[in-house]
Amino acid sequence: MVQFPLALPTEQDHRMTLSREGPLFILHMHNRDNRISPQFCQAFLKALQIIEDIFFQADDPVDMALVTVGNDKFYSNGLDLEYAIAYPTFIDTVLLLLKKLLTFCIPTVAAINGHAFAGGCMLAFAHDYRVMRSDRGYMCLNEVDLPSALAPGMAAIIREKTTPKVYRDMILQARQLSAREALEEGIVDLAVPKDEIVSKAKELALKWAPKAKAGIVYKQLKEEIL
Repeated sequence: MVQFPLALPTEQDHRMTLSREGPLFILHMHNRDNRISPQFCQAFLKALQIIEDIFFQADDPVDMALVTVGNDKFYSNGLDLEYAIAYPTFIDTVLLLLKKLLTFCIPTVAAINGHAFAGGCMLAFAHDYRVMRSDRGYMCLNEVDLPSALAPGMAAIIREKTTPKVYRDMILQARQLSAREALEEGIVDLAVPKDEIVSKAKELALKWAPKAKAGIVYKQLKEEIL
């Protein structure tokens, strides 16, 4: 039996906290600016596996959804470049995380509390729904300014979730999208003040949590979208 809240990946290396509120799982990422490192991926994948195990072990189909949220002014500031440069295979782990999230068995909502840059932006895009803080923070893919190429799987996520013009502007111009612009472009579902970001994300998650009753079909439908 899992005891919530749960420190991830371990009590000694506490980078994320997984909590449960009835049908909702809340994954709070709180390791400075939440750069995506091997430890970040380990924690996030462990959380997804715990939720998936609980979901499929239920006797009957149940309402269930996941909300993720960052810390302070960052949702996630992208890949830890030290690992990305030193260990080429690290990208495979990142892609594994993104695919797992894209095809997750229950509805997912990103509560974008602050900046979501590069890999952090892709992480937000890998969710089914997005709620963004309206008074501060941008979504941006700044690889062209680093410069750094995008793995085909990463580019595919952005291409699938945006219009051709937005895709071009984000990839080739490193366009920074405010919450208002992201809402206008159909990238986020809601733009709300800071003190409402988590509550509105939970409301949206509760709205769509019953779709999890489709069981494995919900996951299969997501796979067909890709």
